[in-house]
Amino acid sequence: MSALLLTASRGRQDAWLGPISDEAYRAFLASRLGSALAPGFLQCPSWAAVKDGWQARLLGWGPQDGPGAGKLSGVALVLLRQFPGTRKYFAYLPEGPVADWTDPDLDGWLTPLLRHLRAVGAFAVRIGPAPAYRRWNAARLKAGTGPGRRLTDVLACEVDPLGAAVAERLRARGWLRCGDDDDGDAQPRYVFRVPLAGRTSDDLWSGLNQEWRRNIRRARKSGVEVRVGGGADLPEFYRLLRITEERDGFRLGRSLAYYERQYAALNAEEPGRMRLYLAHHQGEILAAHTMITVGRRVWYQTGASADHRREVRPSNALQWQMMVDAHARGAEVYDMRGVPPTLDPDAHSFGLLRWKLGTGGQVVETLGEWETPLGGTANHTLYRAFQMYLARR
Repeated sequence: MSALLLTASRGRQDAWLGPISDEAYRAFLASRLGSALAPGFLQCPSWAAVKDGWQARLLGWGPQDGPGAGKLSGVALVLLRQFPGTRKYFAYLPEGPVADWTDPDLDGWLTPLLRHLRAVGAFAVRIGPAPAYRRWNAARLKAGTGPGRRLTDVLACEVDPLGAAVAERLRARGWLRCGDDDDGDAQPRYVFRVPLAGRTSDDLWSGLNQEWRRNIRRARKSGVEVRVGGGADLPEFYRLLRITEERDGFRLGRSLAYYERQYAALNAEEPGRMRLYLAHHQGEILAAHTMITVGRRVWYQTGASADHRREVRPSNALQWQMMVDAHARGAEVYDMRGVPPTLDPDAHSFGLLRWKLGTGGQVVETLGEWETPLGGTANHTLYRAFQMYLARR
């Protein structure tokens, strides 16, 4: 544990928790301590404006008294969804809270959070702890593919002791891990990350497999040009996204207005936080991908491409440029978001994992999402009803 986090966690039993302003929240994320906690974009204040139909609370922890009084040690964006027909709420902290998970005294800051949320009418809480659990490198997973095979059939290259410890501490306090490997989490449990820290651009290039390098060269030779677009290009991105959804057999269920709201909110919070990358070929946009930056973390969020002229490899060109730009901005990791848990080459979803494996990164199993009903018979009854409601959706 770093000295910075150790200092922040001392005296946590005296932690105060309460509502904070948007300005105080953003200042903490930009601070040395906030950056060390590696916040994700789903815990930025701007995300509250993206999630239509939810109420939002910005909360902060800090020492209640002493020399550190008034200084935040953690923050949380809480989204509240009203349960139909009641005045009760489901509280959701997507990939949050932004707190010191190395602190063995989880009760020092979880207890005030649960107490506060119960007071505002929440009947249950879902969180997304930050620590990773297991990691697999690309080479091991390629060697482990086969009919019926899954990620969990392959010995991990690394098991994170912090992630294992946090999982045990949550279980001991009655928290329940949501769903299974395939379903139950609102955010992806398995993500693909390309490490950037300490690497040169030549290192990144050599980390790509031969197919990726060949496809990027083909895109260049074919005249594919990559540029950063703007909000006016979102309708074209959305048109390509609908084509991609139909071709690949999935449906995100989001509207053009959702992406316009996201683009406006994130960039109002910090210019350039969300970027739209476009691949042009012979005067036409063939692919469009979105990228989000918070501190030293960068995410490839959503990708879309046309059905025709796929042989010029616009998506490979886009991803390479996004990776290079993330590296130039000083990012420590390039997160390509979710991957399926299957290693079966005949599975339809395996193609996405295979494509990402070509970058030479790692599959990371996060701790996933965890829930707990809040105290009281009525809250436990509502929680069971809520689980049944979700199962029917």
